[in-house]
Amino acid sequence: MNFAIPREDNTELLLYLWKIIDLPFIQLDDLLYKISYELFLFPPERASTFIKNLLKNNLLTEDDNGRLSLSTTLNKRLSLWQKNRKSKVLGKIESTKKNKLITTNIENDEKSSFSLLIKSFADRGTINRAVNISNDAIEIKELDTAKGIIKSSVLGSKEEPYYIEIDINNKLLQHNCHDFETRRSKNKQFCKHLAKFFLLLRARNDNSAEFFLKELAKDIENWEFGP
Repeated sequence: MNFAIPREDNTELLLYLWKIIDLPFIQLDDLLYKISYELFLFPPERASTFIKNLLKNNLLTEDDNGRLSLSTTLNKRLSLWQKNRKSKVLGKIESTKKNKLITTNIENDEKSSFSLLIKSFADRGTINRAVNISNDAIEIKELDTAKGIIKSSVLGSKEEPYYIEIDINNKLLQHNCHDFETRRSKNKQFCKHLAKFFLLLRARNDNSAEFFLKELAKDIENWEFGP
C-alpha cells in the first residue's frame, strides 16, 4: 500500500480510506470516528462535510439501514487493487521460499565446486541478502573466459549503478559499493552484490561461474580487491 495520503483528491482519499477500513459497509458514525480519532485526517466537522460531499458526488452510497459503501465504479477499482495486491504478496511469498531453498542448498552442499567456492568468499548472511536481490538488478556487459574478463553493473541504493569488474590476467576484482570498499575487500570477501552476481552467473552458465571463482581462489593472495 502507498502510505502517502492523497489529501488533494477526494476520490483517491476515499479509496485510501477503504483500503484501511477493508469492509464492504460502514456506519456513518463509525466512519466519522475512524477519520477523526483513529486516522486523525480531519476534525469531526470537516470529516462530516467530507462525507456529505462524497455522498453528493455519488462516490459513496447509503442504503436504507444507513450503511455507507463505495460506489460501483470505486468498488471495482478497489477489487482490482486487492487482486493485484494479493498477487504481489503471493509472489513475494513464493520468491522468499525459493530464495530460502537456494541458501539452504548451498549451505548443505559439500560436494559441488560452486557451493564450496562461493562459501569461501561469502558467509551465510551475505548469501541470504544476495538471493533477495532481483535478477533484473544485474546486467552482464561483458563475459569472456578466454580473456578472463567480467564487466557488469548492479542497481543498488545509489542513483548510479555499481560496477563489477574482474580481470584474471591482472588479478583485479573491482567493485564500488560501500560495504565492499570499507569492509569486504580488506578480507578478500564478497559483498551481497558480488555473491548475487555469481549466483546469477551460475544459473545462466555454471561453467563460467566456476571458472572465475576457481581463478580467484587458487591464487587469492596475489589478487587485489578494491574499488
